[in-house]
Amino acid sequence: MTGKGLVARTPARIALVAHDGRKQALLTWVKEQQDLLSRHYLYGTGTTGTLITRETGLIVSCFKSGPLGGDQQIGAKIVDNEIDMLVFFWDPLNVAPHDADVKALLRIAVLCDIPTACNHATADFLAIGLRSASDAGLPSPLRRQNRDAADRALEVSP
Repeated sequence: MTGKGLVARTPARIALVAHDGRKQALLTWVKEQQDLLSRHYLYGTGTTGTLITRETGLIVSCFKSGPLGGDQQIGAKIVDNEIDMLVFFWDPLNVAPHDADVKALLRIAVLCDIPTACNHATADFLAIGLRSASDAGLPSPLRRQNRDAADRALEVSP
């Protein structure tokens, strides 16, 4: 699609992040979706990305660990239109020492209008969308070309 709306991009650039208490849940989801994910570019925070590569053989480009700035690095990539989708299994029952970074990452994902999954069920829905586009021979419709909403939100911020 051109102009306003979704921009076709194949393969997608997907960030995978999980808090310590949710890493196994993310790893389970990644294994379930391994064939699909193998067709896309994967990024992750250091510990999560390393775990996924070790356990699945998928190539994950790793940033720093979340508490050491990895969440912020992924947020910067989102702002620079270099990440199309975020799968972030965060732990709502434990406050992380870098909780401000976690909130900032989620805020940026919303402002930049990228699909974001915070649990298995939502990640499955995003995978269905990726798979449907791929099976139909269509590019993945993940990235919004028009950033007007995010730009307006930033302009009115104090």
